[in-house]
Amino acid sequence: MLLEGLKLINIGLRFGLELLGLFIFGYWGFKMGDTLVMKWCLACGTPIIVAVIWGLFGSPQASYQLSGISHLMLEILIFLLPCVLLLSLGYAGLGLIYGIMAVVNRVILYIGDMRIAV
Repeated sequence: MLLEGLKLINIGLRFGLELLGLFIFGYWGFKMGDTLVMKWCLACGTPIIVAVIWGLFGSPQASYQLSGISHLMLEILIFLLPCVLLLSLGYAGLGLIYGIMAVVNRVILYIGDMRIAV
């Protein structure tokens, strides 16, 4: 019973990391734009592109499910790139916290052999 509760908490953390990652992609896009139009295009477009890529290839119900090393590489890109983006924007503390949470979450998923079924 306790293990199932911990699995649910970890899956919830995973979902929270996905949402936070999309927000970070958008924030980074807004900060990188030169003009107001470009800021908003990047702020909206970057998370949409990332979400589509994750939805097509990495999510549990992906249309084209990747496996093995290719799925791991996509996860590294989707979940650790926000850490790098935060670091590049000068938010070292937040970037490290996000990165550590993403790595710990993935390790727990691997150790517990938790299959995410959403």
